[in-house]
Parts: sequence; C-alpha cells; structure tokens
Amino acid sequence: MAEAKEIKSPTTVSCPPSQLQYSPSLTRSPLLHSDEPNPKNKTAPRTPRMSFTPPRFNITPLGTPVRNALRLTKLDPQDAWLPITESRNGNKYYAAFHTLCSGIGIQALVLPVAFTLLGWTWGIISLTIAFIWQLYTLWLLVHLHESKEEGVTVRYNRYLQLCFATFGEKLGKLLAIFPILYLSAGTCTTLIIIGGSTARTFYEIVCGESCTSKPMTTVEWYLVFTCVAVVLSQLPNLNSIAGISLIGAVTAVGYCTSIWMASVAQGTLQGVNYNPVRGGNSVGKTLDVFNAFGIIAFAFRGHNLILEIQATMPSSEKHPSHVPMWKGVKIAYTLIAACLFPVAIGGYWAYGQLIPANGGMLTALYQFHSHDISRFVLALTSFFVVVNCLCSFQIYGMPIFDDMESKYTKKMNKPCPWWLRSSIRIFSGFLSFFIGVATPFLASLAGLIGGVALPVTLAYPCFMWLKIKKPKKHSVMWCLNWFLGTFGIGLSGMLIAASIYVIVETGVEVSFFNPK
Repeated sequence: MAEAKEIKSPTTVSCPPSQLQYSPSLTRSPLLHSDEPNPKNKTAPRTPRMSFTPPRFNITPLGTPVRNALRLTKLDPQDAWLPITESRNGNKYYAAFHTLCSGIGIQALVLPVAFTLLGWTWGIISLTIAFIWQLYTLWLLVHLHESKEEGVTVRYNRYLQLCFATFGEKLGKLLAIFPILYLSAGTCTTLIIIGGSTARTFYEIVCGESCTSKPMTTVEWYLVFTCVAVVLSQLPNLNSIAGISLIGAVTAVGYCTSIWMASVAQGTLQGVNYNPVRGGNSVGKTLDVFNAFGIIAFAFRGHNLILEIQATMPSSEKHPSHVPMWKGVKIAYTLIAACLFPVAIGGYWAYGQLIPANGGMLTALYQFHSHDISRFVLALTSFFVVVNCLCSFQIYGMPIFDDMESKYTKKMNKPCPWWLRSSIRIFSGFLSFFIGVATPFLASLAGLIGGVALPVTLAYPCFMWLKIKKPKKHSVMWCLNWFLGTFGIGLSGMLIAASIYVIVETGVEVSFFNPK
C-alpha cells in the first residue's frame, strides 16, 4: 500500500514547516528543510530526491503534487527571521486594520488648506481625482505582489524589492530610497512631534485653568510619547500589531469625525469667504495651485506599506494573497473616503480662508471654538489624536526595524537575538525623537513632502506594472500607465518647485532644537 500511494515524480520538494503549508512559521526557522535519507533504514526503498538550493531563494511548491515540479514560488529564506514576513497568518481583516491605520492620519486635517487655494470646484475635483488615482495604483501594487517570472511565482514582500526589480538596483536606490526613507522614518518623527504636542494640549484641557502643577515642556512631552511608542514597538512582527492597528484605525476615524462634526455644528465664522487665496502675479498664482496639489497628495499615504502588509498573508495557487488583500483595501478606503471628504468640505465650509495653514482643522478647533465646545469633546479629540499617533508609529516603524534586522541576518545567517531586536527598536525610536527635537518645524512642510513622496504613491506603481506585467503595446493598460506614470513624475517636479517657492515667499518658522 505504501508503494501504491507514493507519487512517482522525478523531483520531490519538501514543504517548509509552516502553520499554513505555504508560508513561514512563527518559529523563525528557515523556510526550507531538505529531507535526507536515513542511512540506518537499509530495508526501506529510497525515492530519488533533489534539493533546490539557489544562492538567494528557496522554492516552495504550490498546487497539487503533480504541479509541484512545474509551478513554484520563490521565497527569500531569511523572510522567516524578519519582522514583516516572520508570520504569514494574516487575513482580510488584518489587512483592513493595517491599511486604514496607515492610510489615514493627521495629514487629512490639512486638506481644507488646499481648498483655500483652489476654491470649491477645483478643490473637490482635485481631491476626487487624487483619490481615484491613488486607489488605482493601490490595485496595481496589490496585484504586483505576486508575479510570474519564467514560470516561477515571485513574491515581492517590500516596496524597495519591487523598485529594484523594475528599475534595477542602482536606479531603484536613487529613485526610491529617499522618498521611502522619509515615508517611514520621517513619518515616525512627525508622529512624535504631533503626538507629543497634542499630549501637552490634552493635559492642559483636562487639568484646566485651576491646575497648579508645573506643566512639562514640549521636549519632555516628546520624550514621554517616545517612551510609550518604544515600549509598544517591542511586539515582534507586523501581524502581532494587528490589534494596535485596529485601535489606531478606530481613533483616526473618531477624531476626523468629531472634528468636522463639531466645526460644522458651530456654523461658519464671521467674515468667512471662499475666494481662493493666491499670490499677486500669475507665476505666484500658478505655484500656489501646485502647492495645493501637493497638500492633497500628502493626505494620501501608506502605499509604501501595501506590499509589506500583503506579505503577512498566506498564498497558494488556488488562494492567492491578492484576493483577501484587495477585500481589506476596499473596506479600509471606503472608511477613508468617508473621513477625508467630510473633513475637507466641512472644514472649508466652517472656516473658509481663516483656517490656519499650520495644523489645519485641529488648530482651528482649538483657536476658534475652545470656549464654545465642551472640554470633554476637546479632550476626547486630543486623546484620539495621541493614541492614533502611537499606533501609526508602530506600523510605519516596522519597515525600519525590518531593514536594520536584515543587515544582521544576511551577515550572520541567523535570526536576531531578542536583545538585539529590542535594542534596534529603542535606537530607532530615540533617533526619531532626536530628529523631532532638532527639527520641530518638519510637520509644517506638507506641500514639499507631498511632492517628494508623490511618485511612490502615484507614479512608480504604473512603471512597475509596465515592467513586470508587460501589457500589450498600445493597449489600454499600456497607454494608461505610461500616461499616469509620466504625468506623476512631472507633477512631482512641479509640486516640489511650487512648495519651495511658497516657503521662500511666505516663510516657515525654523527653530532648531527649540520646539514650541
């Protein structure tokens, strides 16, 4: 019977010891273990075996045993040791939590500032086009995560890996390293600045005017926020912070909704008008419009994390990971749209051209309605912002932790010990704290940052699709992606130039090592 059940195949490939058959396990063990014949068992018949051990990738089978020798998946053997891919038991709900937490944040509250430069009509049109465009590039990234190359399915688990596969390693580093570095490390620094400042505001609201205790300085609040964020960052991998991402998503929706509803409930301010506020000459007006586009682009973030989130899911030939991932993305972006559009439209209606350029809706709420709205609503809103910043710090810090740990695993060919993993996260957190103290004005450069990061969100995925999927020349997908990719790169250059012009003309209060 044993011989009857044996599958006659010229090649036998052993599966990794995973909890879901096709993915690395939580044991942080290598992905592939070759089965060696037992020399002590001299009576048992031996089936010829051959191990696939390419220099960089191991091979994991997909489908039925007959297809195992034909349809294979490349996986980096060190993925089982790194925090992004250490656990692959994610699902559509985890994807929705992570995507919503990373895709919506405090930058959404600056959207009404863009409307002051564009007006009602072009503000709504621009926001709608940007939303549809970035949703399309999200779809591209989700379907690029698993791509077939010469009959072998390759999983691109990180945005940089896909950049290198598309543009080559040298050009990929030149084009993507700085934007992605900012979207991870820079976002963590911005979250410390905003989270620490809002924690101070929360304390002042709760304490009230009768409080006699000496308040902490802004730097001390930054330090408190960083310490809490570093403690939370000790969770081992991306899947393990799904609960934190859920809390971050709930609080983001909570403060966006509470801010625009409270502002609209108070009605429009006296002296509000909706005429676009632009420079005096034609060049100034044009560059102001492009600066507004940069602010809108800055509101959409998280594309640099989509492949990493999808990498936490199991995948097989019959159940590819893009199916649950796209379901999670649709859930998340339905809620994101339900937050962004009311914030932009309701905020512009309530404050018009009076909305503060630095801080947007949150600053406007404190500045104009601190005596009109109950302390409970103001304190709850501030608390939601602080909690969301703490949760967003975890998911945006994960690519940094992953990259630093990969340096050790590649050199030593073994997973990071617990003490080194912990040290890496402590070092990363306090480095972001130092940068936040040194450059507290970083959060006010929304237009410039939006222009720098725009290709990662709107342009690069189009070129990636052309390179990896190779659509038929002059087909709809070929023309669409060439147009959007080229237009995105050109728009990025214009946004950067416009933002620099606006900064030079209007000025930014630069205060190194002097947060206020």
